[in-house]
Amino acid sequence: MLKVAIIGAGAISGAHISAYLAFPERCQIVAVVDMYVDKAQKRINEYGLEGAQAVTDYTELLAQNIDLVSVCTPPYTHAPIACEFMQAGAHVLVEKPMASSLEEADLMLRAAQASGKLLSVVAQNRFTTPMMKLKGVLDSKQMGPIVHVQVDSFWWRGHNYYDLWWRGTWEKEGGGCTLNHAVHHIDAMLWMMGPPVELQAMMANTAHDNAEVEDVSMAMLRFQEGALGMITSSVVHHGEEQQLIFQGKEARVSAPWKVVASTARSNGFPEPNQELEQQIQKLADELPDVVYVGHAGQVENVLNAIETGSPLLVDGESGRNTLELIVGIYKSASTGEKVIFPIGAEDAFYTREGIMQHAVHFYEKKTTVENFEDSSITLGSKLDS
Repeated sequence: MLKVAIIGAGAISGAHISAYLAFPERCQIVAVVDMYVDKAQKRINEYGLEGAQAVTDYTELLAQNIDLVSVCTPPYTHAPIACEFMQAGAHVLVEKPMASSLEEADLMLRAAQASGKLLSVVAQNRFTTPMMKLKGVLDSKQMGPIVHVQVDSFWWRGHNYYDLWWRGTWEKEGGGCTLNHAVHHIDAMLWMMGPPVELQAMMANTAHDNAEVEDVSMAMLRFQEGALGMITSSVVHHGEEQQLIFQGKEARVSAPWKVVASTARSNGFPEPNQELEQQIQKLADELPDVVYVGHAGQVENVLNAIETGSPLLVDGESGRNTLELIVGIYKSASTGEKVIFPIGAEDAFYTREGIMQHAVHFYEKKTTVENFEDSSITLGSKLDS
């Protein structure tokens, strides 16, 4: 029975707690940590975590032989918490984004290597049937070479969203919608496409003058094999329609699921290739459904890796690759320059201090709220159809 601790009792912690509770024979939550002890205790009471202790300082757990921790705290705290627990002998599942800088991500990777402990970064959207099937279809190569990818990470957040004390600053949140919302879709795109070699980006803050960071960004990408891509990240899009579209030479597939294939008429104009569409649809239909969805699927993957040595679907390197692309967007949008990957340790945007100094500060944070009332949050489930 693995002993689990939840670090941070904010809104996302409920998804982690529910995920662990799906495997009662394999793990037990023994502690919930939050700077507000009443929040930690509320989570314990809400989920009936018998025997779990409410703790205000995570360092109290470092000597308690915890097997696995979920880090659900603001991004700027991820690296120190994850590193200390791995050094103390615990495996770590850390919420997105992996860290607020590439320097911190590299510290986490070195701690994982030195300790021999597992480091997984939350990317719960991978653990859904539509996304797994989309990945399987792309891997089949039935679409031919990918020529274009489109990522629309559209969300909407009210002005007061950035009133929370750690949000809306380069220092503590590490960025805006590109880092903390589009991270899900950027991870999925990289999982399916591999990394780009260069990008050009723009960003703006159009509706949240209580935040230093962007509320919309656009990036144009070029991949090694010549494909182009476009990522739009936003918290100003009403309706929150989100999609990933992969255009292959022979066909197009997407999440939400849609398959279209074309052939050329004698004049070069398109007509439907129903045979290929049916082949791709048949492949998708025959691929297995996911048993455990979202956070539960990722927790199962981590538990399997701990117990059997099987591979992590989302490891620390994967989390760093996602962060590097996002840092590239911030660098290009702030400097107006084209960014060539990889981003090295000598780069001005490699450290959190460098990002704070060189990234565009749109506004100064005007309002600081210590805590929001508990309420539901949106996790991008519209892709699951």
